[in-house]
Amino acid sequence: MKRQAPLIITFLAGFAMILGYFIPHEPFGSLQQILNTWYMVVAAFAMILGVGNLVKLHSAKIRRRSPGFGYSYVLLAGLAAMALFGITRGIEPGTVFYWMWWNMHVPMSSTMFSLLAFFVASASYRAFRARNVEAALLLIAGILVMIGRVPLGDMIWSRFPDVADWIMNVPNAAGQRAILIGIALGVVSTSLRLLLGIERTYLTGD
Repeated sequence: MKRQAPLIITFLAGFAMILGYFIPHEPFGSLQQILNTWYMVVAAFAMILGVGNLVKLHSAKIRRRSPGFGYSYVLLAGLAAMALFGITRGIEPGTVFYWMWWNMHVPMSSTMFSLLAFFVASASYRAFRARNVEAALLLIAGILVMIGRVPLGDMIWSRFPDVADWIMNVPNAAGQRAILIGIALGVVSTSLRLLLGIERTYLTGD
């Protein structure tokens, strides 16, 4: 029963959510809202568990003096400071939390995202090699889009921006829709596997 109970709860909750989506009348409409509220409660406790696991992991790293353990001090100190000032002083403009968020957290997040540009450039360099027909088409389309998006392209040929717009709006949009359809089918299949008890990786030992 220890194995069957989570499967039964998952099936009933998922089936109720599906009924509430397609039948927004009582009692299914209110049941869906109740389950959404429960989801927020579970997510809040999951966040607490995540923070506890983070503290445990980095505390162990500090005790073992693992390479880079100094960063664990910074992480735990920042976590404690943000939580302390946010709980005791609030998060409104003018508070310490607000200042730390906009003057420390946001710039560091921007720095992390800016580093992605180098990874994207490296991946583009490896991808933009005309080893076959598909790679050649990707290379040509990428060059046309880049030229059409800068003022230099309009100076070279006035139709370059139109070519870039066509590539983005027609073949690129078609590819994006195909990817979204594939993602949707994957989500549906995974959801059905969870509801029917076929997918049991969330259970310990399965």
